[in-house]
Amino acid sequence: MKPYFIQKIYENRKPPKPQEYSPLLESLFQFFAILTIIVGAWYIHYRWTVSLNYDALWFSIPLVFAETMMFIGTILVMTNFYFQSRYNKNSPPKDMSEVVEDKLIKYYKREIKIDIYIPIYNEEPELIEYSIIDAKKVKKLENWQVNVYLLDDSKNEEFEVLAKKYNINQITRDKTKGRKAGAITNAINIINSDFIVIIDSDTRLFPDILLNIMGYFRDDKVAWVQTPQWFYDTPKEGDIFANDPQMFFDVIQRRRNKFNASFCCGATSIHRVDALKKVAIARWVERIKESKNIQKDINEIDIEYIAYHASEDIYTSLLVHGFDKMEYKSILHPQVESKMLSPQDLLTWITQRFRYAGGTIDLMKREYKKFFTKSLNLTQKMMYFSTFWSYTGAIWTFIFLLSPIIYLFTNIAPVSSYSMEFFKHLIAFLLFNQISLMLATWSIETNRGAKFFIAIFPIVLEAFYKVIKGEKIVFNVTSKVKQDGNFLSLIKPQLFIIVLTTIAIIFNAILILIGERINYTGFSVNLFWSIFNISALMAIVKASLYKGE
Repeated sequence: MKPYFIQKIYENRKPPKPQEYSPLLESLFQFFAILTIIVGAWYIHYRWTVSLNYDALWFSIPLVFAETMMFIGTILVMTNFYFQSRYNKNSPPKDMSEVVEDKLIKYYKREIKIDIYIPIYNEEPELIEYSIIDAKKVKKLENWQVNVYLLDDSKNEEFEVLAKKYNINQITRDKTKGRKAGAITNAINIINSDFIVIIDSDTRLFPDILLNIMGYFRDDKVAWVQTPQWFYDTPKEGDIFANDPQMFFDVIQRRRNKFNASFCCGATSIHRVDALKKVAIARWVERIKESKNIQKDINEIDIEYIAYHASEDIYTSLLVHGFDKMEYKSILHPQVESKMLSPQDLLTWITQRFRYAGGTIDLMKREYKKFFTKSLNLTQKMMYFSTFWSYTGAIWTFIFLLSPIIYLFTNIAPVSSYSMEFFKHLIAFLLFNQISLMLATWSIETNRGAKFFIAIFPIVLEAFYKVIKGEKIVFNVTSKVKQDGNFLSLIKPQLFIIVLTTIAIIFNAILILIGERINYTGFSVNLFWSIFNISALMAIVKASLYKGE
């Protein structure tokens, strides 16, 4: 099958502009965020102290525990957003003319070597060619030496032909240790660079990326600049797989700039090599000191400029932020500076999301001690922890999916009663929470992402299981060729919940019709809850049936 990126219908699409800062929206959000936390605490206190069903604690306590976990996540989100403005004070010159006028020559006083790295492993040669062509078009100033390198771990002769065709350098390895991170580390060891631009095989850089980004590095403490990722291949039917990352980059990451907590996300990030080297060497020394067999490990432990890990980007970010010999800075540049391809089949999408989840969970397992040291400041700890905590959502999501099913089958309520007092607490919390999120994400569509947050629960639970079990989370390259087939077999847990919920609704409705049950309020609440759950899970069912354009 021909790679779908060849379809020309995508070529003329333009990326969204970053949201303009609005003092009014920011003030409104901060007001409602405070109310959300206050009302949420009021609701959770009520649930634990008043509304438990003591005749069914086996059911009542797991549900209120899940609600408490969700509320902790709400606190993390609201406090993260509250103390951070989207306004980025560390902006480079506003446009190209200002950069060219400055030229940065006075600052650097020498030629700057900037290398663009394209790590590849058995991707489509035609796909790589697109990326090479656009990388070669990147503009530079007169004191910049810009080169493009193919970091080829696949040893495909077609890539050697491509490298010669476009007069770029190709670096190969005998072993593929460390996968993408290992390829980058190997290249840094070979090439003497000042800065590196890391892109994926499908990343097509915009010509002005360096002119728009390099101004940040006039600050010696800036270790890397991350640019937003933008997928230009969204189908005409819409964002079937909830791939749109604008919420993450334009709201979450951008707000983290203020407290130096925006982390690297791999593709289209620009790094100061000196910072990577200093941090990697210090970490290598620490690992050698901790070694029980120094003579053996000193030859086997690599100096990892990019951490060898399934989530190599966020792991490297954590190490750089936690480097106690210098307070390095990270920046999320608000404008999109490249375009990329997104997963367009469920198999590829699940493989990618499993790696994201497993990598983040494994990272917390490995580096949890950093949260009890002074190597990270308080806000950085909050940002990294909130990223990890978001994956615990799979646990309370599973409980929320099962709860209405249990009620509809057993007629046992998880609360003491569905009274006006209960609804007063619940609706107030849900209302203020929704208003706060709407203000925080103004004009960005979040409904599909929220549904997939629920629908992804089996993938994240499996990731937790494998990490706890001690299995290694492997870095798998995301396929850029659409896979064909029936993917319903990949979502058996979601289908099971949908079918079971539907049966439970019918079962309870029949009992009400024949007069066996008369709790109409309880049925109505759980019916509404069940429909919401089914609607969320149907998003991934629709994705599994997607055939493409």
